[in-house]
Amino acid sequence: MYVKTFFNLFRSKSLKTSIDQLPYNYVTPAKVSPIRSVPRHIMRPDYVTSGLIPPASRDVDFLEENDMNSMRYVCRLARKILNVAASELKVGVTTDYIDEVIHETCISVDAYPSTLLYQEYPKSVCTSVNNVMCHGIPDSRQLQDGDIVNVDFTAFYNGFHGDLSETYCIGNVDETGRKLVDVARKCRDEAIKKCGPYQLLSEIGNTIHEVASKSGFVVSPSFLGHGIGRAFHCQPSIYHNANENLEVMKPGMAFTIEPVIVEGEDNPYIDDDQWTVMSKHNYRSAQFEHTILITDSCVEVLTKDIDEEFN
Repeated sequence: MYVKTFFNLFRSKSLKTSIDQLPYNYVTPAKVSPIRSVPRHIMRPDYVTSGLIPPASRDVDFLEENDMNSMRYVCRLARKILNVAASELKVGVTTDYIDEVIHETCISVDAYPSTLLYQEYPKSVCTSVNNVMCHGIPDSRQLQDGDIVNVDFTAFYNGFHGDLSETYCIGNVDETGRKLVDVARKCRDEAIKKCGPYQLLSEIGNTIHEVASKSGFVVSPSFLGHGIGRAFHCQPSIYHNANENLEVMKPGMAFTIEPVIVEGEDNPYIDDDQWTVMSKHNYRSAQFEHTILITDSCVEVLTKDIDEEFN
C-alpha cells in the first residue's frame, strides 16, 4: 500500500468533526516501542542497507518462470505469518504485541518484514484501527471491544516481496462496521475475478467502485495498489476508483489489489509521525489486499488463504 500523492492528504488536524457521538472507539497514535532487531544472516532489501528508495521506474518488471516460483513461495510465507498474528487478535492485546508476533515469526523462517526501515518506518507491520485509514504504526494502545483493525504485512524472502492485508473485527462490532468489513472484502474479491491475461486494468477500479457504491460506501481515491516482485513498490499502478486506464494485464505482471473502503467521502490527513493516515471526518475504513500474478492462461491469487476460491 502506498499513498497516491501526499498532496491529496491534509497535514492538518483542523476541522475534524466531534468524536462524542461516534459508534466506535476513536483512535489516536500512542507510545511506540523501540525498533526490533533482525539477525544479521537474514537477507535484507537493498533500501534497508542503503537507506535509499530507488527511483520509480515507468516500466513493468515482468517475471520469468523462476521469478514466479519465488513469488509463489514468499506469498505463501506471508500468508502463514499473517495468520499467526491474526490468531492473537483479541480485546486487550496491543498492536505492538501483534508487531512482535509478526516480527518473531518472520525471523523464525528467515524472512525479513518489508516495512521495517522502509523510508524509516519503525515497525514490521502496519496496524490501522477504526478511524486510522492506513499505515498505522503498532503502539501501546490495547484493542477494544468493537474495534476493527487492518493488519497489512509484507514479507521479503530470497529477493522477492509478498504483500497482503485483512481487516478483523474485535469483539462486538456494530452492524455498520461489520457491513463495512464485508463489503471491503467483496470489493477486493470481485475485482480479482475480473483479472486475467490481456484484461483492462481499469476493470479493477470500476468493479470496486460499483460494489462499494451499491452498498452505500466510498472508495478512497488516495491510495493505490502497485506492482511487486523484486521491488516492494513498482509498476503497474492499480487504481481502485472508477477510471478509464487503457493499460492491460500481461503475463508476468504481479501486483496488489488493496482498496480502502470508507464509510463516507473523506479528506485523510497524515499524523505528526509522518506515516499514520487518519480520517479527517472520523469515518472508519476497511481494507483487504492480495498479491496476484498474471500468467499466460489465468490469474493466480498468490496470498490467498487455504479456504479462499476465486473461480
